[in-house]
Amino acid sequence: MPERSLAEWLTLLEARHPAEIDLGLERVAAVWSNIQKERRQQGNAISLPTAITVAGTNGKGSCLASMQAVTLAQGHRVGLFTSPHFLHYNERISVQGQPVDDETIVRAFDEIEAARGDISLTYFEFGTLAALVVFVDADLDLMLLEVGLGGRLDAINIIDADVAVVTSIALDHQAWLGDTRELIAVEKLGIARPSRPLVIAEVDGPEGFDDMLAATGALPFVINKDFRLQVETDRFSLTLSPNHGSSLAGSNSASNGVSNVDPQSFQGLPSSGLMPSNKAAALQALSCAGFKLDPDKVSDALEGLTLTGRQQQLIVNGCSVILDVAHNPAAAEALAAVLPPIKGRYLAVASVLNDKDWAGIVEPLSGVFAEWRVAEISASDRATKAQTMHEVLYNAGLSSSLFESVEEAFKSALKEAAKEASKDDVIVVFGSFHTVSAVLNMQRESDGCVQ
Repeated sequence: MPERSLAEWLTLLEARHPAEIDLGLERVAAVWSNIQKERRQQGNAISLPTAITVAGTNGKGSCLASMQAVTLAQGHRVGLFTSPHFLHYNERISVQGQPVDDETIVRAFDEIEAARGDISLTYFEFGTLAALVVFVDADLDLMLLEVGLGGRLDAINIIDADVAVVTSIALDHQAWLGDTRELIAVEKLGIARPSRPLVIAEVDGPEGFDDMLAATGALPFVINKDFRLQVETDRFSLTLSPNHGSSLAGSNSASNGVSNVDPQSFQGLPSSGLMPSNKAAALQALSCAGFKLDPDKVSDALEGLTLTGRQQQLIVNGCSVILDVAHNPAAAEALAAVLPPIKGRYLAVASVLNDKDWAGIVEPLSGVFAEWRVAEISASDRATKAQTMHEVLYNAGLSSSLFESVEEAFKSALKEAAKEASKDDVIVVFGSFHTVSAVLNMQRESDGCVQ
């Protein structure tokens, strides 16, 4: 087998499978079974740490980041798998809060390649298996796994998680998940397991949601029903639900010492940064998984916790910039709600993929931005044409300009915001991970000074 660098591996994986998105568990489960079989034959049987799987239209990253911060603060060994990445592929697989190195990922890729035989895997499936291999070898107490798309047929779902979390249910990826919230809910609830905890942070479930929850056979913990969240201006209070009088079903978590018989309450937790509902779901999930939560350490871990591309605030060339990966109508509504009144204007730099509801994204933000700058994403074959985005904005009576790239659109916004008369303006970059990544790459390449 030729020795490949990580960059060479990623180039190969991007080109190898005929479809970028190919939902289904049969292929990836078969390769995972082969990996386990080979290790058993070598006398190195796989033992998985406690696993928490997180699905949701929005809020997955925030929930996972909160769980990682809290468990690290309490001295646990933690692995985190997320996608996509912004600048480096290594961001997807972290151990102890740090991306693993190239060599670790390449070793995992080599093992997967040897185990797959003639089974074809997508780029995402290969990465999912790599994360599992890395985590098995890292002697972890907990692995946190983000669902890539949907839930029921996502590669992550080959793992029978000890606790499942669904952060939100909204319209997105309709071509794969269905065109109603009811259909999408079924897909996301597919990560639940009978008799195991299922944490729900969606405050307004679709019609028939209670029946859907019952059909999973899981133990539901629903926000503001089983666990209570009260949000104030800059703080929130939370009362967790005990484990319905039972210990965690997952045998992997027995060593964590489940003793949650009485509800645990937290007062004065920080509301700033990530959304309180996602932090609340994170704490409930950890409690369900049997992790004891020290109030002081929880508060310290959540204080000032931020996440790349989630209402991320920067100063670039003296101009105020907010980066947000909002890429569906529900996320756009949330973004509009958190942008405070300012002396100047909000300037939009936006681009989306072609499976997104651009008109639905624009609608809640139509009264927020004085100017819109749109461009086609260059890093994806699924990019929406800039002209298409411009026409939607023009037909809505909004001020819009077209650019050849996200980078050029951002440079134009910086030039506008740098004017003396515009010194109070704020640039908001949103619409996709790719859109935010383009700006982050500009910063990296210019050492923080975009020309």
